[in-house]
Amino acid sequence: MSEQTATPDFRIRPATEGDAPLILQFIKELAHYERLLDEVVATEESLRETLFGARAYAEVSLGYLADTPAAFALYFHNYSTFLGRPGIYLEDLYVREEFRGRGLGGAMLRHLARLALERGCGRLEWAVLNWNEPAINFYKGLGAAPMDEWTVFRVTGEALDRLGNDE
Repeated sequence: MSEQTATPDFRIRPATEGDAPLILQFIKELAHYERLLDEVVATEESLRETLFGARAYAEVSLGYLADTPAAFALYFHNYSTFLGRPGIYLEDLYVREEFRGRGLGGAMLRHLARLALERGCGRLEWAVLNWNEPAINFYKGLGAAPMDEWTVFRVTGEALDRLGNDE
C-alpha cells in the first residue's frame, strides 16, 4: 500500500481541555472500528482529568482537514533501559473513514516521529491488532517492523485489584 501525500490543507495541533468531547468521540469511533466499543468506559471528565489535569498522563494531537476534525493520535512517553532514553508510545491513531487514503495517517506518524526526535527519544512504537491487515501493511510500508518475538501482557479489572492488594 503506497502512502499518498497529505493535502496542503491538513494541519495538526495539540489538543486542549476543550477538546475532550471530540477526543471521546474519536475514541468511540476507533473502538467501534476495532470491534471493542463495549469496552469504552472513558468519559469527558476522565479525559479532562487524565489528559489535562494536574498530572497529564498522555498527550493528544488532532488532525484537521480544512476545518473538519479528521484524525487523532494519543501518545505518551515510555523509557528504554537499553537505550537509556525515552520513547514515545502511540496508544491510538485513528483517521476517520471518509478521510482515509489521503496520507493523513502518514502525516500523523511523521508528526509523532518529529516530536520523538525533538524530545531526544530513541524510538516510536505502537501495537496493532493482528487482524488489521490494512494497518499492518501501511505501517510496514513506512518502515515499521513488527516485534514478533514479544508478547504483550496486561493485568486489568479484578486481576489488577488482586495483584495490587496481594500481600
